[in-house]
Amino acid sequence: MRDTELYAQILGVKAPWFVDKVDLKVAENSVDIWLDHGPGERWPCPECGKLLPCRDHAGERVWRHLDTCQFKTLLHARVPRVECPEHGVHQVLVPWAEPRSRFTLLMERWIIDVLTECSTVEGSRRLLKLTWDEVWGVMERAVRRGLSRKEARPIHYLGVDEKAFRKGHSYMTIVFDLMRSTVEHVSEERKKSSLEEYYRRLSPGQLESIRAIAMDMWEPYFTATMAHVPDAGAKIVHDRFHVMKHVNEAVDKVRKQEHKALMAQGDETLKGTKYLWLFRPENLPAKHQPTFDVLKASSLKVAKAWAMRENLQSLWGYMSPGWGRRFFKRWIKWIDRSGLEPMKRVGQLLLRHLENILTFCRHRITNGVAEGLNSKIMSIKRKACGYSNKDHFKTAIYFFCGGLDLYPRSV
Repeated sequence: MRDTELYAQILGVKAPWFVDKVDLKVAENSVDIWLDHGPGERWPCPECGKLLPCRDHAGERVWRHLDTCQFKTLLHARVPRVECPEHGVHQVLVPWAEPRSRFTLLMERWIIDVLTECSTVEGSRRLLKLTWDEVWGVMERAVRRGLSRKEARPIHYLGVDEKAFRKGHSYMTIVFDLMRSTVEHVSEERKKSSLEEYYRRLSPGQLESIRAIAMDMWEPYFTATMAHVPDAGAKIVHDRFHVMKHVNEAVDKVRKQEHKALMAQGDETLKGTKYLWLFRPENLPAKHQPTFDVLKASSLKVAKAWAMRENLQSLWGYMSPGWGRRFFKRWIKWIDRSGLEPMKRVGQLLLRHLENILTFCRHRITNGVAEGLNSKIMSIKRKACGYSNKDHFKTAIYFFCGGLDLYPRSV
C-alpha cells in the first residue's frame, strides 16, 4: 500500500479531498501530509449551504494531528473559498477540523481528554508537547461549544453558593443543579445582581419548574430569589450544613471565653480541646473518647453549649414543618435561659430564618452536592496555582464541572 493510500485510510479522507503527498522527516521527528481536491468541485457556502464553484484558495494552512508513533503529524491544505451572492466570500468548511482551529478534530478531542484527566493546563501542555496558549485555546473553545449546545431544560433542585476567587473577599457566585451534580452558572461577586444574572436567563416555564433552592442565609441571594422565583418563600431551603456551621462557631466562642477565664485561674482543663467539641460523636477518634466523656459530663459552659448543638441535630429528622417548629420553640427557650451569649445570638439568627430552615422538612435537600463540587473546584484551582483573572477561573469551572458536551463534531 502506498503511503498516500495508507494515510487516506488512517485519516478517513473522502472525496472530494484526497492525500496528495506524504513527507517523513526523520531528523525533525515529523510527518507532513498534503491534502488536495479535484478540479471542478462545487462547495457549500458555510452560512447557507448553497453549492458554489471555487472562487480561489486561501493560503496554505497547517493542522496538528495525532502523532504517528513518535512522529509529530501535520496536515497541510489550501482551503477553497466561495463567493456567495448573499453572504460574500468565505472559506469552505473542512471535514477534519473546526473553523479557526489549528488542530484536527481527533487531536482536539485528545487534548480535551488529557485536560480532563490532568485537571491542569500546565500538566497537559507538558504531556502533549504543546504551548500553554494552544492548550488553553482548546479549553476555551470547548467551553464555548458546550455552552452553545446546552439546551434549556427544567431544573427542579438548585443549589447556590459562593466560592472565594482569591484572598481579600473576592468571591464568585455559583449555581448548581443538585440532581445532575453540575455547575449551571458562574458570575462575579456575591451580590443580589450576581444571582439575578442567572434567573434572568431562565424562561417563565423554567422558573416555575424550580421546586426548591438550597442556599445559606446570605441576604442578597435570598432577596434575588424572592424577586424572581414564583412562590420562592416555600422553595428556599437554608442549607442544614451552613446552619450547623453557625451553631458550631457559637459553641467554639463559648469554649474560647470559658478557656480564657479558666486559664486566668491557672486551670488548664480546656487546653487542647478545641476540636473535641466540634466533632460529631460518631466521628470522634477513639483515643479521645475517654477524655471527652469526662468533659461533656462536667458542669462546663461549653459542655452545655455542646449539648444544645447536639440536641438541635434532631430538627433534621422531622418530616413535618409543624412538628419541627414545635421542637425549635422548645430548643430556643432552652437557649434563652442558658445565659450563654454566643448561643443566644445564634438562636436569634436561626429564629429570624426559621421558616426557610423548616422547608427542609418538606424538600430534604442540602448543598452537599455543591460542597463536593466546591472541593473539586478548589482542587483544580490549587493544581493550577490560582488563576490570573476571573474569566479564566470561570472557564475552568465550566470545563471541569459544567457537565458540558465539550467535543468537536465533524462537519
